[in-house]
Amino acid sequence: MERVEGVALRAYFDDALQRGDAEAARTMAGDLGRLMAQIHDADLVHGDPTTSNFMVRAGSGTLCVIDFGLGAASENMHEEKAVDLYVLERALVSTHAGAEPLVEEVLRVYKKSCRTANKVMDRLSNVRQRGRKRECFG
Repeated sequence: MERVEGVALRAYFDDALQRGDAEAARTMAGDLGRLMAQIHDADLVHGDPTTSNFMVRAGSGTLCVIDFGLGAASENMHEEKAVDLYVLERALVSTHAGAEPLVEEVLRVYKKSCRTANKVMDRLSNVRQRGRKRECFG
């Protein structure tokens, strides 16, 4: 197992947003969208893609995934990939004030980078609807 020197993405976003460095946060959000696309293109799902489960490497500033404990193989499972994106979306919005532009950037880059983005994004709309119903009606 590799030891990753760096900072959790959660702390990176908090620091960048607190300093008012929206560009650094937006760039890293794009990197996150690209990394999620790579995970999904490998027919994997993370299972718990929160900003606490990604690290920004010290020195290089590259993003890496940690804690694949809930991950699984997901060949052509657009629903599971959409749930991954939904969890990430909700985690960003609930953890980082003003994160809506970050979500938009994650999804913009994901759509551009993932081979099956159209199918996954269609499913994401359905997953969001179910999530809203659950929030409204328990």
